[in-house]
Amino acid sequence: MGRKPVNAKDISKAKNPDQRGSLAALQRAAALARETAIQTNTNIVIEKDGKLVWISAEELRRQASEAKESINPQPSGLVL
Repeated sequence: MGRKPVNAKDISKAKNPDQRGSLAALQRAAALARETAIQTNTNIVIEKDGKLVWISAEELRRQASEAKESINPQPSGLVL
């Protein structure tokens, strides 16, 4: 008999301030792991849908580029 998994909504309502801050800490750690993998040209391994998935540094670069573009889209048709 296992415990119920905790989700982000549950964590945000935790009584313990360290637990409330743990989601943000995990997100920062994941971002740093991705940056390090890109810098060292190595893969990272994540769990997705109960399976281990390897993500290449090239794919991480593509994802980072897309994320950056979605935050600061370039105007189309603009001539400089």
